[in-house]
Amino acid sequence: MTRIGLLSDTHGYLDDAVFKHFEQCDEIWHAGDFGSIELANKLAAFKPLRGVYGNIDGKDIRQTYPEHLRFMCEDVDVWMTHIGGYPDHYSPFVKREIYTKSPKLFICGHSHILKVIYDQKLSLLHLNPGAAGKQGWHKIRTMLRFCISEEKIHTLEAIELQK
Repeated sequence: MTRIGLLSDTHGYLDDAVFKHFEQCDEIWHAGDFGSIELANKLAAFKPLRGVYGNIDGKDIRQTYPEHLRFMCEDVDVWMTHIGGYPDHYSPFVKREIYTKSPKLFICGHSHILKVIYDQKLSLLHLNPGAAGKQGWHKIRTMLRFCISEEKIHTLEAIELQK
């Protein structure tokens, strides 16, 4: 079993509560818009970190993290990207690729809206953790925590951070 802490759109702000909420996690995944390499380094020093760069991230982050990350976790095919859309509204690049070989878990950020949607057409789970940072129009800062084991995604929790 792998316990995952998922966040996105930190925009350079890392709440201390992230470390408390992700203390029992095995890995942290960041779906883009880190905001600074220092923030990424703090997360990577705490737990193994997988991430993708977002549209506001600079050269230092883009040299360290890819735009798209496709990998296996506990026999679950995962695709993470920052700007990906959501079921029936995927971004153009994602749409071309996702209908060819869909993953079991599709993760993106960018919208600052927490979404958990099962795409029945593609038999995949779409996750967007919302925004954990202070920059943006969202009123509630959010993250997700979940487990993957034996090809199953389970024990999903939405976490709201204090204002």
